[in-house]
Amino acid sequence: MIKKKKILSILGSTGSIGVNTLELVRRNPDKFRVKALCAGSNVRKLATQIKEFSPALVSVKDEASLKALKKILGRGAGQRAYKITLLCGEEGAKKAATMAGVDTVVSAIVGAAGLVPTLAAIKKGRVVALANKETLVIAGEMVMKAVRKYGAKLIPVDSEHSAVYQAMKGHKKKDVKRIILTASGGALRSLPLSKLKNVTPAQALKHPNWDMGERITIDSATLMNKGLEVIEARWLFGLNLDKIDVVVHPESTIHSMVEFCDGSIMAQMGSSDMKGPISYAIGFPERVQGAKDPLTLSGKLLSFKDVDEKRYPALNLACHALTLGGSAPAVLNAADEVAVSAFLKGRIAFTSIVKVVEDVLKEHKVVKVKTIKDVISADGWARVEATRLIKTESKRYK
Repeated sequence: MIKKKKILSILGSTGSIGVNTLELVRRNPDKFRVKALCAGSNVRKLATQIKEFSPALVSVKDEASLKALKKILGRGAGQRAYKITLLCGEEGAKKAATMAGVDTVVSAIVGAAGLVPTLAAIKKGRVVALANKETLVIAGEMVMKAVRKYGAKLIPVDSEHSAVYQAMKGHKKKDVKRIILTASGGALRSLPLSKLKNVTPAQALKHPNWDMGERITIDSATLMNKGLEVIEARWLFGLNLDKIDVVVHPESTIHSMVEFCDGSIMAQMGSSDMKGPISYAIGFPERVQGAKDPLTLSGKLLSFKDVDEKRYPALNLACHALTLGGSAPAVLNAADEVAVSAFLKGRIAFTSIVKVVEDVLKEHKVVKVKTIKDVISADGWARVEATRLIKTESKRYK
Protein backbone atom coordinates (compact mmCIF):
# COMPACT_ATOMS: atom_id res chain seq x y z
CA MET A 1 0.00 0.00 0.00
CA ILE A 2 1.41 3.38 -1.05
CA LYS A 3 1.36 5.92 1.77
CA LYS A 4 -0.14 9.31 1.02
CA LYS A 5 2.23 12.28 1.04
CA LYS A 6 1.65 14.88 3.74
CA ILE A 7 0.59 18.20 2.27
CA LEU A 8 2.19 21.21 3.96
CA SER A 9 1.50 24.91 4.24
CA ILE A 10 4.56 26.75 5.53
CA LEU A 11 4.00 30.11 7.20
CA GLY A 12 7.34 31.91 7.42
CA SER A 13 9.04 29.96 4.64
CA THR A 14 12.08 32.24 4.25
CA GLY A 15 13.00 32.22 7.94
CA SER A 16 15.20 29.70 9.73
CA ILE A 17 12.38 27.24 10.55
CA GLY A 18 10.87 27.55 7.09
CA VAL A 19 14.19 26.94 5.34
CA ASN A 20 14.87 23.88 7.50
CA THR A 21 11.37 22.56 6.84
CA LEU A 22 11.89 22.88 3.09
CA GLU A 23 15.22 21.08 3.41
CA LEU A 24 13.35 18.16 4.98
CA VAL A 25 10.83 18.25 2.12
CA ARG A 26 13.74 18.27 -0.34
CA ARG A 27 15.25 15.21 1.31
CA ASN A 28 11.93 13.37 1.51
CA PRO A 29 9.94 14.01 -1.68
CA ASP A 30 8.10 10.73 -1.14
CA LYS A 31 6.76 11.91 2.24
CA PHE A 32 5.96 15.62 1.86
CA ARG A 33 4.62 18.09 -0.66
CA VAL A 34 4.27 21.87 -0.29
CA LYS A 35 0.96 23.43 -1.28
CA ALA A 36 1.27 26.93 0.21
CA LEU A 37 4.07 29.28 1.22
CA CYS A 38 3.78 32.47 3.25
CA ALA A 39 6.68 34.86 3.77
CA GLY A 40 7.54 38.44 4.65
CA SER A 41 9.50 40.67 2.32
CA ASN A 42 12.43 38.44 1.32
CA VAL A 43 10.97 37.92 -2.14
CA ARG A 44 14.20 36.80 -3.81
CA LYS A 45 14.53 33.81 -1.52
CA LEU A 46 10.80 33.17 -1.81
CA ALA A 47 10.99 33.20 -5.62
CA THR A 48 13.68 30.52 -5.47
CA GLN A 49 11.46 28.42 -3.20
CA ILE A 50 8.52 28.84 -5.57
CA LYS A 51 10.58 27.65 -8.54
CA GLU A 52 11.74 24.55 -6.66
CA PHE A 53 8.62 23.49 -4.75
CA SER A 54 5.80 24.75 -7.04
CA PRO A 55 3.22 25.75 -4.39
CA ALA A 56 -0.34 26.49 -5.51
CA LEU A 57 -0.63 29.57 -3.28
CA VAL A 58 1.89 32.13 -2.03
CA SER A 59 1.37 35.10 0.25
CA VAL A 60 3.76 37.92 1.17
CA LYS A 61 3.80 40.70 3.75
CA ASP A 62 2.33 43.61 1.78
CA GLU A 63 1.52 45.11 -1.62
CA ALA A 64 5.08 46.32 -2.14
CA SER A 65 6.47 42.81 -1.58
CA LEU A 66 3.81 41.36 -3.86
CA LYS A 67 4.75 43.76 -6.64
CA ALA A 68 8.44 42.89 -6.25
CA LEU A 69 7.69 39.14 -6.31
CA LYS A 70 5.60 39.46 -9.46
CA LYS A 71 8.45 41.29 -11.14
CA ILE A 72 10.91 38.51 -10.28
CA LEU A 73 8.52 35.81 -11.46
CA GLY A 74 7.98 37.57 -14.77
CA ARG A 75 4.56 39.11 -14.16
CA GLY A 76 1.49 37.39 -15.69
CA ALA A 77 3.23 34.90 -17.96
CA GLY A 78 5.61 33.78 -15.25
CA GLN A 79 2.82 33.37 -12.72
CA ARG A 80 0.74 31.29 -15.13
CA ALA A 81 3.80 29.12 -15.78
CA TYR A 82 3.99 28.36 -12.06
CA LYS A 83 0.17 27.96 -11.76
CA ILE A 84 0.25 30.04 -8.63
CA THR A 85 -2.16 32.28 -6.74
CA LEU A 86 -0.35 35.31 -5.29
CA LEU A 87 -1.74 37.12 -2.24
CA CYS A 88 -0.52 39.48 0.46
CA GLY A 89 -1.19 40.76 3.97
CA GLU A 90 -3.07 39.17 6.84
CA GLU A 91 -5.82 37.82 4.58
CA GLY A 92 -3.24 36.18 2.36
CA ALA A 93 -1.59 34.53 5.37
CA LYS A 94 -4.99 33.26 6.54
CA LYS A 95 -5.66 31.80 3.09
CA ALA A 96 -2.34 29.98 3.19
CA ALA A 97 -3.12 28.66 6.67
CA THR A 98 -6.57 27.39 5.75
CA MET A 99 -6.04 26.15 2.20
CA ALA A 100 -8.07 23.10 1.29
CA GLY A 101 -6.17 19.83 1.12
CA VAL A 102 -3.41 20.86 3.54
CA ASP A 103 -2.66 18.30 6.25
CA THR A 104 -0.16 20.21 8.39
CA VAL A 105 0.42 23.94 8.79
CA VAL A 106 3.93 24.92 9.86
CA SER A 107 3.46 28.10 11.91
CA ALA A 108 6.83 29.87 11.78
CA ILE A 109 5.96 33.53 11.20
CA VAL A 110 8.07 35.53 13.66
CA GLY A 111 6.32 37.54 16.36
CA ALA A 112 2.71 38.42 17.12
CA ALA A 113 1.90 38.49 13.39
CA GLY A 114 1.73 34.70 13.51
CA LEU A 115 -1.30 34.60 15.83
CA VAL A 116 -4.10 35.34 13.35
CA PRO A 117 -3.15 32.79 10.64
CA THR A 118 -2.31 30.15 13.27
CA LEU A 119 -5.68 30.59 14.94
CA ALA A 120 -7.33 30.39 11.51
CA ALA A 121 -5.65 27.01 10.91
CA ILE A 122 -6.75 25.80 14.34
CA LYS A 123 -10.35 26.75 13.58
CA LYS A 124 -10.14 24.53 10.50
CA GLY A 125 -9.12 21.62 12.75
CA ARG A 126 -5.67 21.32 11.19
CA VAL A 127 -2.51 19.81 12.57
CA VAL A 128 -0.32 22.80 13.44
CA ALA A 129 3.45 22.40 13.79
CA LEU A 130 3.93 25.35 16.11
CA ALA A 131 7.22 27.22 15.90
CA ASN A 132 5.67 30.62 16.60
CA LYS A 133 5.88 30.68 20.42
CA GLU A 134 4.17 34.09 20.54
CA THR A 135 0.84 32.44 19.65
CA LEU A 136 0.68 30.78 23.06
CA VAL A 137 2.58 33.50 24.91
CA ILE A 138 0.16 36.29 24.03
CA ALA A 139 -3.09 34.33 23.71
CA GLY A 140 -2.48 30.93 25.29
CA GLU A 141 -5.80 30.40 27.04
CA MET A 142 -7.83 31.54 24.03
CA VAL A 143 -5.79 29.43 21.60
CA MET A 144 -6.02 26.23 23.66
CA LYS A 145 -9.79 26.66 24.00
CA ALA A 146 -9.95 26.85 20.21
CA VAL A 147 -7.77 23.73 19.87
CA ARG A 148 -10.23 21.79 22.03
CA LYS A 149 -13.33 23.27 20.39
CA TYR A 150 -12.28 22.61 16.78
CA GLY A 151 -10.41 19.34 17.31
CA ALA A 152 -7.09 20.68 16.08
CA LYS A 153 -3.69 19.32 17.12
CA LEU A 154 -0.73 21.43 18.22
CA ILE A 155 2.66 19.79 17.91
CA PRO A 156 5.49 22.01 19.20
CA VAL A 157 8.54 22.78 17.10
CA ASP A 158 10.55 24.57 19.80
CA SER A 159 13.25 22.06 20.70
CA GLU A 160 12.43 22.30 24.41
CA HIS A 161 8.70 21.79 24.03
CA SER A 162 9.19 19.08 21.45
CA ALA A 163 11.40 17.30 23.98
CA VAL A 164 8.73 17.55 26.69
CA TYR A 165 6.01 16.49 24.23
CA GLN A 166 8.00 13.40 23.27
CA ALA A 167 8.94 12.51 26.85
CA MET A 168 5.31 12.74 27.99
CA LYS A 169 4.00 10.46 25.26
CA GLY A 170 2.53 7.30 26.75
CA HIS A 171 2.38 8.78 30.26
CA LYS A 172 -0.48 10.24 32.26
CA LYS A 173 -0.50 13.94 33.01
CA LYS A 174 -1.35 13.26 36.66
CA ASP A 175 1.95 11.40 37.00
CA VAL A 176 4.02 14.42 35.91
CA LYS A 177 5.73 16.07 38.87
CA ARG A 178 7.38 18.81 36.81
CA ILE A 179 8.92 19.61 33.46
CA ILE A 180 12.46 20.94 33.24
CA LEU A 181 13.28 23.25 30.32
CA THR A 182 16.97 23.43 29.51
CA ALA A 183 18.70 26.67 28.50
CA SER A 184 22.10 26.98 26.87
CA GLY A 185 22.73 30.30 28.59
CA GLY A 186 23.27 32.05 25.26
CA ALA A 187 26.27 33.71 23.71
CA LEU A 188 27.26 35.70 26.81
CA ARG A 189 26.95 33.04 29.48
CA SER A 190 30.64 33.22 30.45
CA LEU A 191 31.09 36.98 30.16
CA PRO A 192 31.64 38.81 33.48
CA LEU A 193 28.52 40.66 34.64
CA SER A 194 30.46 43.93 34.68
CA LYS A 195 30.97 43.70 30.90
CA LEU A 196 27.39 42.95 29.85
CA LYS A 197 26.42 46.60 29.49
CA ASN A 198 28.98 47.14 26.71
CA VAL A 199 28.15 44.03 24.71
CA THR A 200 27.76 44.62 20.97
CA PRO A 201 25.04 43.05 18.78
CA ALA A 202 27.73 41.01 17.01
CA GLN A 203 28.81 39.46 20.32
CA ALA A 204 25.27 38.68 21.44
CA LEU A 205 24.42 37.06 18.10
CA LYS A 206 27.22 34.47 18.31
CA HIS A 207 25.20 31.64 19.81
CA PRO A 208 27.52 28.77 20.79
CA ASN A 209 25.15 25.94 19.89
CA TRP A 210 22.19 26.92 17.72
CA ASP A 211 21.71 28.67 14.38
CA MET A 212 18.59 30.82 14.86
CA GLY A 213 17.05 34.14 13.87
CA GLU A 214 18.27 37.42 15.36
CA ARG A 215 15.54 38.04 17.90
CA ILE A 216 15.55 34.55 19.40
CA THR A 217 19.36 34.59 19.57
CA ILE A 218 19.32 37.84 21.55
CA ASP A 219 16.48 36.49 23.69
CA SER A 220 18.65 33.45 24.35
CA ALA A 221 21.41 35.73 25.63
CA THR A 222 19.01 37.50 28.04
CA LEU A 223 17.08 34.27 28.73
CA MET A 224 13.85 36.02 27.76
CA ASN A 225 13.34 33.18 25.29
CA LYS A 226 13.19 30.75 28.20
CA GLY A 227 10.72 32.99 29.99
CA LEU A 228 8.51 32.99 26.91
CA GLU A 229 8.89 29.21 26.73
CA VAL A 230 7.72 28.89 30.34
CA ILE A 231 4.56 30.80 29.43
CA GLU A 232 4.13 28.67 26.31
CA ALA A 233 4.61 25.46 28.29
CA ARG A 234 2.01 26.52 30.85
CA TRP A 235 -0.67 26.52 28.12
CA LEU A 236 0.61 23.79 25.85
CA PHE A 237 0.89 21.20 28.62
CA GLY A 238 -1.74 22.60 30.98
CA LEU A 239 0.69 22.88 33.91
CA ASN A 240 0.87 25.53 36.60
CA LEU A 241 3.99 27.64 37.00
CA ASP A 242 5.14 25.68 40.06
CA LYS A 243 5.50 22.59 37.85
CA ILE A 244 7.78 24.26 35.31
CA ASP A 245 11.49 24.66 36.05
CA VAL A 246 14.46 25.95 34.06
CA VAL A 247 18.05 24.77 34.31
CA VAL A 248 21.13 26.02 32.44
CA HIS A 249 22.66 23.22 30.35
CA PRO A 250 25.50 24.73 28.28
CA GLU A 251 26.00 21.71 26.01
CA SER A 252 22.39 21.76 24.67
CA THR A 253 22.52 17.96 24.42
CA ILE A 254 19.43 17.37 26.54
CA HIS A 255 16.68 19.50 25.07
CA SER A 256 14.39 19.20 28.10
CA MET A 257 13.19 16.71 30.71
CA VAL A 258 10.07 15.44 32.43
CA GLU A 259 10.15 14.31 36.05
CA PHE A 260 7.44 11.88 37.15
CA CYS A 261 5.89 11.30 40.55
CA ASP A 262 8.03 8.20 41.15
CA GLY A 263 11.25 10.22 40.81
CA SER A 264 12.05 9.00 37.29
CA ILE A 265 13.23 11.60 34.78
CA MET A 266 12.79 11.21 31.03
CA ALA A 267 15.25 13.28 28.99
CA GLN A 268 15.10 13.84 25.23
CA MET A 269 18.55 14.18 23.67
CA GLY A 270 19.92 15.01 20.26
CA SER A 271 22.28 17.19 18.27
CA SER A 272 21.62 20.94 18.14
CA ASP A 273 19.73 20.94 14.86
CA MET A 274 16.18 22.28 14.47
CA LYS A 275 15.46 19.73 11.74
CA GLY A 276 14.94 17.20 14.55
CA PRO A 277 11.89 18.81 16.21
CA ILE A 278 10.60 20.05 12.84
CA SER A 279 10.67 16.53 11.38
CA TYR A 280 8.92 15.15 14.46
CA ALA A 281 6.13 17.72 14.11
CA ILE A 282 5.51 17.42 10.37
CA GLY A 283 5.98 13.65 10.29
CA PHE A 284 3.89 12.85 13.38
CA PRO A 285 2.98 10.16 14.30
CA GLU A 286 5.78 8.70 12.17
CA ARG A 287 9.44 9.66 12.47
CA VAL A 288 11.47 10.86 9.50
CA GLN A 289 14.56 8.73 8.93
CA GLY A 290 17.86 10.64 8.96
CA ALA A 291 16.26 14.01 9.70
CA LYS A 292 19.44 15.23 11.38
CA ASP A 293 22.95 14.07 12.21
CA PRO A 294 23.13 11.47 14.99
CA LEU A 295 24.42 12.50 18.41
CA THR A 296 27.87 11.24 19.32
CA LEU A 297 27.87 10.38 23.03
CA SER A 298 31.48 9.27 23.39
CA GLY A 299 33.43 11.89 25.33
CA LYS A 300 30.32 14.01 25.85
CA LEU A 301 30.10 15.94 29.12
CA LEU A 302 26.74 17.01 30.51
CA SER A 303 26.60 19.85 33.01
CA PHE A 304 23.74 21.70 34.70
CA LYS A 305 23.42 24.72 36.93
CA ASP A 306 20.72 26.94 38.38
CA VAL A 307 19.75 30.14 36.61
CA ASP A 308 21.74 33.14 37.86
CA GLU A 309 19.02 35.73 38.51
CA LYS A 310 21.50 38.63 38.37
CA ARG A 311 22.70 37.59 34.92
CA TYR A 312 19.24 36.65 33.65
CA PRO A 313 16.55 38.87 35.23
CA ALA A 314 14.32 38.34 32.18
CA LEU A 315 13.25 34.88 33.35
CA ASN A 316 11.67 36.14 36.57
CA LEU A 317 10.10 39.04 34.69
CA ALA A 318 8.42 36.64 32.26
CA CYS A 319 7.18 34.47 35.14
CA HIS A 320 5.79 37.62 36.77
CA ALA A 321 3.90 38.45 33.57
CA LEU A 322 2.44 34.94 33.52
CA THR A 323 1.32 35.36 37.13
CA LEU A 324 -0.30 38.71 36.30
CA GLY A 325 -2.12 36.98 33.46
CA GLY A 326 -4.52 38.60 31.03
CA SER A 327 -2.80 41.05 28.69
CA ALA A 328 0.52 41.08 30.60
CA PRO A 329 2.28 38.34 28.55
CA ALA A 330 1.31 40.09 25.30
CA VAL A 331 2.78 43.34 26.63
CA LEU A 332 5.93 41.52 27.75
CA ASN A 333 6.43 39.96 24.33
CA ALA A 334 5.79 43.13 22.32
CA ALA A 335 8.00 45.30 24.52
CA ASP A 336 10.80 42.74 24.24
CA GLU A 337 10.52 42.68 20.45
CA VAL A 338 10.86 46.48 20.32
CA ALA A 339 13.71 46.51 22.84
CA VAL A 340 15.67 43.79 21.03
CA SER A 341 15.29 45.70 17.76
CA ALA A 342 16.54 48.88 19.46
CA PHE A 343 19.58 47.03 20.82
CA LEU A 344 20.41 45.57 17.40
CA LYS A 345 20.30 49.11 15.99
CA GLY A 346 22.66 50.38 18.71
CA ARG A 347 20.03 52.58 20.39
CA ILE A 348 20.09 50.92 23.82
CA ALA A 349 22.56 48.86 25.83
CA PHE A 350 22.26 45.08 26.05
CA THR A 351 21.39 45.28 29.76
CA SER A 352 18.62 47.78 28.97
CA ILE A 353 16.59 45.28 26.95
CA VAL A 354 15.07 43.84 30.11
CA LYS A 355 14.84 47.30 31.72
CA VAL A 356 12.69 48.57 28.88
CA VAL A 357 10.39 45.54 29.11
CA GLU A 358 10.11 45.89 32.88
CA ASP A 359 9.30 49.61 32.63
CA VAL A 360 6.61 49.00 30.02
CA LEU A 361 5.06 46.22 32.09
CA LYS A 362 4.96 48.50 35.15
CA GLU A 363 3.02 51.10 33.15
CA HIS A 364 0.48 48.60 31.87
CA LYS A 365 -2.97 48.14 33.34
CA VAL A 366 -3.70 44.44 32.92
CA VAL A 367 -6.99 43.52 31.26
CA LYS A 368 -8.63 40.19 30.46
CA VAL A 369 -7.94 38.72 27.03
CA LYS A 370 -11.10 37.35 25.43
CA THR A 371 -10.65 38.13 21.74
CA ILE A 372 -7.90 38.66 19.17
CA LYS A 373 -8.79 42.35 19.30
CA ASP A 374 -7.82 42.40 23.01
CA VAL A 375 -4.46 40.82 22.20
CA ILE A 376 -3.76 43.18 19.30
CA SER A 377 -4.69 46.16 21.46
CA ALA A 378 -2.28 45.15 24.25
CA ASP A 379 0.45 44.34 21.72
CA GLY A 380 0.04 47.68 19.97
CA TRP A 381 0.02 49.66 23.21
CA ALA A 382 3.21 47.97 24.39
CA ARG A 383 5.01 48.71 21.12
CA VAL A 384 4.07 52.38 21.28
CA GLU A 385 5.03 52.65 24.95
CA ALA A 386 8.36 50.85 24.49
CA THR A 387 9.21 53.05 21.52
CA ARG A 388 8.29 56.17 23.50
CA LEU A 389 10.41 55.17 26.48
CA ILE A 390 13.43 54.36 24.35
CA LYS A 391 13.14 57.76 22.68
CA THR A 392 12.40 59.92 25.73
CA GLU A 393 14.60 58.05 28.22
CA SER A 394 17.48 57.35 25.85
CA LYS A 395 20.20 58.39 28.31
CA ARG A 396 18.88 55.99 30.95
CA TYR A 397 19.00 53.05 28.57
CA LYS A 398 22.45 53.68 27.08
